[in-house]
Amino acid sequence: MSSAPSPGEPSARSLPPRLGLLDASTIVAGSMIGSGIFIVSAEASRHVPSALGLLLVWAFTGVVTVAGAWSYGRLAVAFPRAGGQYVYLREAWGDLGGFLYGWAMLAVIQTGTIAAVGVAFGKYLGVLVPAITPEPWVRLGFLRLSPVELVGLLLIAFLTAWNAASVRRGAVLQNVFTAAKVLSLVGLLAVCLLSGSRLHSPAFRWELPPASALAGPFLLAFAVAAVQPLFAADAWNNVTFLSEEVRDPTRNVPAALVLGTGVVCLLYLLVNVGYLNVLPLEGIAKAPQDRVATSAVSVLTANGAAPKLMAAVILVSTFGCLNGLILSGARVLYAMSRDGLFVSRLGRVSPRTRIPVAALVVQAVWSGVLALTGQYGDLLDFVMVAILAFYVVTIAGRIRLAARIPALAPRSWADRVVPGTYSVLVLFVCVGLVALKPAYPLGSLAIVATGVPAYLFFARRRALAPPAEGAPGTEG
Repeated sequence: MSSAPSPGEPSARSLPPRLGLLDASTIVAGSMIGSGIFIVSAEASRHVPSALGLLLVWAFTGVVTVAGAWSYGRLAVAFPRAGGQYVYLREAWGDLGGFLYGWAMLAVIQTGTIAAVGVAFGKYLGVLVPAITPEPWVRLGFLRLSPVELVGLLLIAFLTAWNAASVRRGAVLQNVFTAAKVLSLVGLLAVCLLSGSRLHSPAFRWELPPASALAGPFLLAFAVAAVQPLFAADAWNNVTFLSEEVRDPTRNVPAALVLGTGVVCLLYLLVNVGYLNVLPLEGIAKAPQDRVATSAVSVLTANGAAPKLMAAVILVSTFGCLNGLILSGARVLYAMSRDGLFVSRLGRVSPRTRIPVAALVVQAVWSGVLALTGQYGDLLDFVMVAILAFYVVTIAGRIRLAARIPALAPRSWADRVVPGTYSVLVLFVCVGLVALKPAYPLGSLAIVATGVPAYLFFARRRALAPPAEGAPGTEG
């Protein structure tokens, strides 16, 4: 179905393989670790007011995330091409299925996340540099510009230029900052475990609600509580967008998916154990501005240095996360365009660097627009259900493709059980999200539905276009 170069013909690749297992693993881990782990436990603990319940939510998040990553591993083996999840959906459900995912990625999912992380960097830099404030300098219609937004825009532009110059440079930056983020989480965990003592206190309680409530209200609350932790552990699929650029992708991409998600989810769970060792559950639920990590460190430091210390840690975390999102996200636009489903110019690479520079620029420009509107948060909230639904539809596509692609045929009990279990657990979370905010499914549907007329436009244009000459994907 795809017009992409055959993975069996390296000389025909438009994107040469330049990334190894370490690079792929740090893209997984680095894209996952943003600011969420320092914040979202507050919201989760308000829905499940139990220490054991909070840890079960994070354990559930880890199981679901690793199961999803493991399930995608077999798809990465079958389709080691640029675009990853877009390719999987297109192969399983046709051009429209793939296009709607790519459209949602461009409209909100990837670009909105890039905008949010970029602005978050600006906000936390403001803790260290008071002159960087959210007060707008100028308003123009629905756009606004403040020092915070300016910092976010400059960072997005810088990292886009950095990744447009060299894939290796982007990967090295990702390796360095992912290592720094992991070490920061390990340091936070060590401080909380060594300096706190609540877990050993006789007053500490682990109990869950009475058994009579477990089958009803608690399960619904648990599903709602798991929403934000799941998104704090999201973006693990981004490495699949770079599959074509990973050496030995049929081995390294699946390994990176499981290794990266496993390490991050284990760290997330342990960090929450650390929080509980320092803060009472009420202290987690009522942390000022939901900054749980800052509250935990504040308990252990008497000189008021905690906010600035945690701001520095989060700056490192968001910087590395943003680099991974920018590096990988443009490959979806590139793959769609190379397949003739989007703007043809975005399906070309620089003849010198072999990088889809035009796709990177478009991604940066739209991310910047979303950052200036300040509406990326609302858009991301509305698209939450769509993100989860795309995961489930992708797994359903894997099951559908297994009948005709030997690489996807079940080979063990895990192949038969894990993908289906993952889908059921994700749908369980969707039920909780819909129960909490019923408007979200309609918002998700509306955003994805805008891709239908866009698809019809590009499909008609492709049908009328003359056959392309020369090797696909190269700009002269």
